[in-house]
Amino acid sequence: MSASRVPIQVNGRTYKWPDRPLVVVCVDGCEPDYIHRAAASGAAPWLGSVLAGGTAHLADAVVPTFTNPNNLSIVTGAPPSVHGISGNYFYDPDAGVEVMMNDPKYLRAETILATFARAGASLAVVTAKDKLRRLLGHGMRGVCFSSEKAEEATREEHGLEGALKFVGRPLPSVYSADLSEFVFAAGVRLLESQRPDITYLSTTDYVQHKHAPGTPEADAFYHMMDGYLARLDALGATIALTADHGMNAKTDAHGAPQVTYLQDHLDEWLGATRARVILPITDPYVVHHGALGSFATVYLPAGADAAGLGKRLAALPGIEVVLDRAQACARFELPPDRMGDLVVISERHTVVGTARSRHDLSGLDAPLRSHGGLTEQQVPLLLNRRTAAPVPGKRLRNFDAFDLALNQVN
Repeated sequence: MSASRVPIQVNGRTYKWPDRPLVVVCVDGCEPDYIHRAAASGAAPWLGSVLAGGTAHLADAVVPTFTNPNNLSIVTGAPPSVHGISGNYFYDPDAGVEVMMNDPKYLRAETILATFARAGASLAVVTAKDKLRRLLGHGMRGVCFSSEKAEEATREEHGLEGALKFVGRPLPSVYSADLSEFVFAAGVRLLESQRPDITYLSTTDYVQHKHAPGTPEADAFYHMMDGYLARLDALGATIALTADHGMNAKTDAHGAPQVTYLQDHLDEWLGATRARVILPITDPYVVHHGALGSFATVYLPAGADAAGLGKRLAALPGIEVVLDRAQACARFELPPDRMGDLVVISERHTVVGTARSRHDLSGLDAPLRSHGGLTEQQVPLLLNRRTAAPVPGKRLRNFDAFDLALNQVN
């Protein structure tokens, strides 16, 4: 620990130094029911003990309920309107191209991690997928590597070399539960050997995309996770656990995907390619969701009747709400320059696509489960220590995790 232990200020919030090692965990795709069912079945006894005797809240994730904007909100303590990361993928109007939003140049705010590191704290970050590593580790001194590319970790770039040997596990497949287990195993090894002041662990939602809460496969995953969390607890860590989004089946009663293809409708109404539909769920790992989620943003041609088109889109099957840019950015705290003219959100059991011809669902080996909308916004926010009671009527967010763990523990 730094000798000064002066509270730090980041994005308008003040954070005390941890009084013991802090581990913040973002469990990708963790619908709260996963935890409650695993705890009730006995598959996750440690989580059950936290539900009974620690701090257990329900909180709201950021909309769009995707990985990048929520992880960055957690580590900045702020919404996307502050940090700028509005999706996994976006349309860059300045460059005129659609790009992945995993380059730190798109980040507009300091992270809690980097600020503590600069003040002298020891930091460690382990992510499942490499797409998050550079964003989470931007400006941070310390250990920062991904399960996906653990074999490429070097001391110069990642703060650690020989990661596979250090963790004691083989390189996992990116499409596996092992990718997340590697994250937890690395977190335990780091706490045992280096005892960082602050550790941030971020998993993948491979299991949640395939298996509903309470299924044997889901309970097995949470049983695995529970064992590592218990070990971190036994090592004396304060543990704060939350999620980037929930997960829902996006199928009809027969298990067939329910998809509304926005680009096909807009091409019919306006003419081919005059409007542009952007799906912020898009990333390199589309096998388990086919780049289909419940949030889209639409760029319209000059002079188009945005209000009229919004009403037509809202009348399509499975659409929950259509907002213009100003409405969406005000409601969801999003950066206006990274949103289209319209935002389209589908209901619980429907996803939105671009054109039918652009989505390959042949890789799905289970009924489609996905996220992105309002119905995936509620997530768990748990701590293994008691905290002050929440202020009545105050809305808790997943990006309150560091505030609870550093400022409100008893």
